Amino acid sequence: MDAKSLRIGDPELYINRELSLLEFNRRVLEQSKDQGNPLLERLKFLCIASSNLDEFFEIRVAGLNEQVAFAAGQTGPDQMSAQDQLRAISAGAHALVAEQYRVLNDELLPALAEQNIHFLKRSEWNARQAAWVRRYFNRELLPMLSPIGLDPSHPFPRILNKSLNFLVSLEGTDAFGRNSVIAIVQAPRSLPRIINIPEDYASGPHEFVFLSSIIHAHVDDIFPGMEVKGCYQFRVTRNSDLFVDDEEVDDLVKALEGELQQRRFGDAVRLEVASECPRQMITLLKQEFDLQDPDIYTCQGPVNLTRLMAVFDMIDRPDLKFPSFTPARPNRLPQGSDLFDVIRRGDVLLHHPFQSFAPVLDFLYQAARDPAVLVIRQTLYRTGPDSPVVEALLEAARKGKEVTVVIELKARFDEEANIELATRLQEAGAHVVYGIVGHKTHAKMILVVRREGKVLRRYVHLGTGNYHPRTARLYTDYGLFTCDNAIGVDVQKLFHMLTAPGRAGKLKKLLQSPFTMHRTIIELIQRETRRARAGLPARIIAKMNALSEVQVIDALYAASQAGVKVDLIVRGVCALRPGLPGISDNIRVRSIVGRFLEHARVFYFLNGEDDEIYLSSADWMGRNFFNRIETCFMVEDRRLHQRILKECLNNYLADNTRAWLLQSDGGYERVKPGKAKPRDAQQVLLEELAGG
Repeated sequence: MDAKSLRIGDPELYINRELSLLEFNRRVLEQSKDQGNPLLERLKFLCIASSNLDEFFEIRVAGLNEQVAFAAGQTGPDQMSAQDQLRAISAGAHALVAEQYRVLNDELLPALAEQNIHFLKRSEWNARQAAWVRRYFNRELLPMLSPIGLDPSHPFPRILNKSLNFLVSLEGTDAFGRNSVIAIVQAPRSLPRIINIPEDYASGPHEFVFLSSIIHAHVDDIFPGMEVKGCYQFRVTRNSDLFVDDEEVDDLVKALEGELQQRRFGDAVRLEVASECPRQMITLLKQEFDLQDPDIYTCQGPVNLTRLMAVFDMIDRPDLKFPSFTPARPNRLPQGSDLFDVIRRGDVLLHHPFQSFAPVLDFLYQAARDPAVLVIRQTLYRTGPDSPVVEALLEAARKGKEVTVVIELKARFDEEANIELATRLQEAGAHVVYGIVGHKTHAKMILVVRREGKVLRRYVHLGTGNYHPRTARLYTDYGLFTCDNAIGVDVQKLFHMLTAPGRAGKLKKLLQSPFTMHRTIIELIQRETRRARAGLPARIIAKMNALSEVQVIDALYAASQAGVKVDLIVRGVCALRPGLPGISDNIRVRSIVGRFLEHARVFYFLNGEDDEIYLSSADWMGRNFFNRIETCFMVEDRRLHQRILKECLNNYLADNTRAWLLQSDGGYERVKPGKAKPRDAQQVLLEELAGG
């Protein structure tokens, strides 16, 4: 690619989104090979990479298959056809899967064995262990199995998405004179895939056996009188994207419930099968699921590596895990403090997971129990099971407060849980709405209206991440408490827009998608561009999860050409090509992959001596700008502004341990400390904020 001959808008200037997402999974997998990570954390990274790849096939590859099937002409700015993308994905994904199993078999399992953590093969069971396995099979497994022989009266069974199954070849004649040669055994989904051998039968503290090994060992008992010639694991990944035409349904909840039932049996997009499975058996499966050779992935081990995640919690070895830490509470928010009083005296910023999510829960519970609080409004995207956030809202509703909750029913893979919590909230007396037809509600907002004398004061929490206590310990995010009246009025207008017909009108301090955010981000980039052209200092730093919106990318290219120094910290997908001479040579893109999932969206613009920092719920993607309800807000408190600049942006730009630099060809190179002192940005924050 000759960058000098390219112009903004040429397809060669943009990295394909799906291939960029595969590159992110490769960076996650690299963490499983990093001996600087504790051993069990390395195993967890392997499982995360496998889980990410599952979702990639369920959603992204499935979507491309649909484009091919319907001859859709959808293409991104890179102009790759769906067929070309699928070919490139197949090559990349096959290499990634092969590397996953190599890492498991050649690196992680031997290293775990050195720590007396063993996954015993059938050939390694001693007599007592084999006897225990037989009893386990007879007691726990055999009563739950429903093997199906394939013949004219027994068609191929429906195979659930991502379930563990076995293809069994047989010889012999049964009691009815049938001579079925093929049977299917479906592993019960309710049973664990990894079983801890009881202490009385184990020769070490941590010995495990795979459920698949138990089935393999006793498959003869499933087919008495028949001779088993072969038994092979397989797993099918299906299209899991939900299609609900919002404008054609009267009841979104009922429509979604119907779609959820079908998700388990969507079109097959990938077949994983044991590496020793004969070719003719693979052909049978391939024909049954209407797949082609590029869709077949042979596995040198368990067909579902994600299930190995269970081992992490089954082993009490702190020395093989990241050191534990206790998220800190800011000095202004000691346990039991009156949050309304604290917020009235000044904005409060929380940086999760280094700082505790507990103040957010305290805020809700205090609002629920305070007689002066009249109204609570909140958006919910993901909350997790048994959420204390929901419990606080339920308590408030039961106490007679005006509680309005905007629940996003179509939060991917959380749809069923969100339908359930919507029902619970409605039964308690809360007003529940599902946002705007055609737009996911992705904004993170809480509004509390409190009577203080003759004044109704609005208290607000705005965040970059979900109201989910568990992920608040795993994802990096910011949350801001404020009682700034202009922000409160803006948030109130947004809630009215979400719950009733009308227009929010002009907002004073919040940017919102799908109306003002995209335009304003472009204008802020162009402001820096004009300053650079005028010979003035110009600088942009932006941290986000993904960057793919073409107009923003083109604006950044123009800024680079004008001389603006641009640093982008993009965790996952990035369609922009940095470092192209004359086009993007002033742009650097780095990705941080570490202990915590980088999730905060933070945007910095130098603007001369009046530099600005914005926090947002939105990435710079088309869906966030145009198809979602999002918020973005400036941090006006200069003390908090400087804190974000120091602890987030400058800190991550100085990381030389967990950072990867995007190259102009779409590949990533890991940053190494060299002679410099190693700096892990997340560890710095643990030490400075959490005392870890």
